[in-house]
Amino acid sequence: MFNSDSIVTVDNPVYRKRRVFNKLMLVLSMAALLFGLFWLFWIIGTLVFKGGSALSLTLFTEPTPAPRAEGGLLNAIVGSVMMATVGTLIGTPIGILAGTYLAEYGQRGWLAPATRFLNDVLLSAPSIIIGLFIYAVYVAQVGHYSGWAGAVALGIIVIPVVVRSTDNMLSLVPNSLREAAAALGCPQWKIISFICYRAARSGIVTGILLAVARISGETAPLLFTALNNQFLSFNMNAPMANLPVVIFQFAASPFSDWNELAWAGAVLITLLVLGINILARALFRK
Repeated sequence: MFNSDSIVTVDNPVYRKRRVFNKLMLVLSMAALLFGLFWLFWIIGTLVFKGGSALSLTLFTEPTPAPRAEGGLLNAIVGSVMMATVGTLIGTPIGILAGTYLAEYGQRGWLAPATRFLNDVLLSAPSIIIGLFIYAVYVAQVGHYSGWAGAVALGIIVIPVVVRSTDNMLSLVPNSLREAAAALGCPQWKIISFICYRAARSGIVTGILLAVARISGETAPLLFTALNNQFLSFNMNAPMANLPVVIFQFAASPFSDWNELAWAGAVLITLLVLGINILARALFRK
């Protein structure tokens, strides 16, 4: 029997009610989007307004100055790059291998689910806890702060991000590719190395870049591990300057020139993180 109420028309009360509800949700969603973008652009605008005037060549060529003296952030930039690089080199291989085990070998048993749970806990753990852990097991034992301690703390932060991305990306590789290679007599380690890794390459690289973006602005773990150094130093067995800690110290100081350098350092970190996220999204789309 024909039912006129099922016709999608304006006269249909069910359709009219759903259309009103749909428009209401669209308006609320758009309002939430604009609310979030407002604060994002406000933060970026404030950073550029406060720190843009301090961006100059001196910022990249001179170390941090004494109060009321001219200088830049060279030692902090070098220290951050060195510790972030070493931390990435420490955490990336461990994260990729652990994620590979979870995706390729952990279909059965209790170890893989337990590892995923612990990885999620580590992923959401406050970074200051990691800093205190490295302080207790390394800094307190050797008796001094060092760049190595900071790099290890950053490497621990990298691991869960890379594990999660590697596990997820390898799980998205179709099993038909693995089965086809296995049918040709290819051993499993070659299937993973030459097929699965290549298929999931962009996603794994994206996870690594996101991990680098995360550790670029970490302050708490470095306060307990690398601390700071006012001079340019390449010795990672000694206290080492880094942008997050310099920003923290200079922003809380009563000197206006240090405050300007803190704003400039915040601009540098923000632009770096923004650029890495844009690059990661571009790679993921490919």
